Amino acid sequence: MGAVSLAIFGFRTESDGILAMGALAIVLVLAVAPISFASVSLGGGGGGGAGGADAAAMVSELTKLRSAVNRLQEYQSLSDDARRVLNRARERDLLVRAIEEDIASEDWDAAVVLCNELANRFGYREDAEQFRQRVEQARSETRDRNVAAAIAALDGLIVQRRRWEHGIAHAESIQRLYPDSSRAAGLRQRVENARDRYKTDLERRFLHAAQSETADEAMSLLKELDAYLTEGEAEPFRELARGVIGKARENLGAAFKLAVRDHRWKDAAGLGERIIADFPNSRMAEEVRSMIGGVRERAAQGAG
Repeated sequence: MGAVSLAIFGFRTESDGILAMGALAIVLVLAVAPISFASVSLGGGGGGGAGGADAAAMVSELTKLRSAVNRLQEYQSLSDDARRVLNRARERDLLVRAIEEDIASEDWDAAVVLCNELANRFGYREDAEQFRQRVEQARSETRDRNVAAAIAALDGLIVQRRRWEHGIAHAESIQRLYPDSSRAAGLRQRVENARDRYKTDLERRFLHAAQSETADEAMSLLKELDAYLTEGEAEPFRELARGVIGKARENLGAAFKLAVRDHRWKDAAGLGERIIADFPNSRMAEEVRSMIGGVRERAAQGAG
């Protein structure tokens, strides 16, 4: 009658858990009743040997089932607080495992929330503090690695490729992503300083090439330098730039005429195209335009 009583109690108290336990107990009783009757019959019939052993085994199983049902009944009758005490160690293990998983997946905020739960709900304050330290250390190490990788990519933009505008945008992005990192601070200034150093180096190389009268190199540097100089910064270089441009134009013109005279049509075509592209409004460019069609034709015939 214990199973029926448990079910009735659950129904009256509107406790779904107790009602379910009572129903389970009734099912178990109904399931083992035939076995119980069989064991009684075997015992009453005086059967010995194997039959007696089987009956004893069935009685043992019945006893175990009854004990299990009694334990379930006792557990279900406990209050929520009492059950929480019994499950405390198991729940702690589950919580610790969840914290470990959050650390492994770098979900730092979720791990901190679980640390607070471990301390405040279950009272494991020492364990929770150790986990908090692990979370902060792992968070810091991961952040440092990410910042280092981002700065390496930034250096590639500004040192190897000299993409200054992209570099500034990337520096600002790093600072937004890692506002607490000391290494991320001042990255925009780092890009601007690198740009200024490169501009200064360009000026020095241009002046040296112009002084050495290496017109081609000076002309190439002048074109690159033009993108870095403001109107005011370019003023001191104007006269020297005119000389460099004039010298480069003269050198190209002489090389073009020499190539035509020597019937090096492919070289002449390339030099002529450079003159037209670099000095489109010069008298030399007009002369080249009048000749370039025939030069290209001969260059094509020579290639064929």
